[in-house]
Amino acid sequence: MFRRLSFLTFFIVIATCARAQYYELANQLTNLISPALSGSATYRGYVDLTGTAGIGTNRANFVGISTSQGFQYAPWFFMGAGIGIDVAMARGDDAVYETSGYYGSRTTKTQAMLPVFSDFRFNIGSAKSSSFFIDLKIGAAWFLGSKYLEMTDFTMGHGAQFFLRPTVGLRIPVNAANTKQAFNIGVSYQLLTSNNNYRRNGASGTLSAFGVTIGFEW
Repeated sequence: MFRRLSFLTFFIVIATCARAQYYELANQLTNLISPALSGSATYRGYVDLTGTAGIGTNRANFVGISTSQGFQYAPWFFMGAGIGIDVAMARGDDAVYETSGYYGSRTTKTQAMLPVFSDFRFNIGSAKSSSFFIDLKIGAAWFLGSKYLEMTDFTMGHGAQFFLRPTVGLRIPVNAANTKQAFNIGVSYQLLTSNNNYRRNGASGTLSAFGVTIGFEW
């Protein structure tokens, strides 16, 4: 009898805690969504210049500009959508058949790319002084034009590539009286990968790069 009461008490405690966690999560979600529904969320815009250098045997350097538009749902949280234009410059040894036949006329080492993404930004510290931020851009990217981007061991196709670019950096407000305007500088990592790439020699069909992002927000 005592054992049954102990188990019953245990499950009641667990259910009570779970219910409390549920209501806490629901309240936090409401706090994030209600400003947008009521029209009271603060609009925010960003423009970023990014340069990254590829790593690995199959690598490419990227230089590009992007903009994100969205809302500041809380002092620490921004969410929006963005678009950019990048120039990819492949590095490494040429493929064996790159300069001959069909592939010789359809491949290139330099190609424009269009990333489209969701943008999530987390601010750490006061907006009135220099503080840290974590930015996460996640979406898809397409290479523009009719040619394929030729790497050492694979060719990147025209289909959508998974696009990921996290950035960690420093936010520097223009002045204390106007905290919405600030300069940003950070260290970025960029990932591109897809199942529609044409691989050779067991290549992964993935591009990784590290670099720097400089931006402005308003």
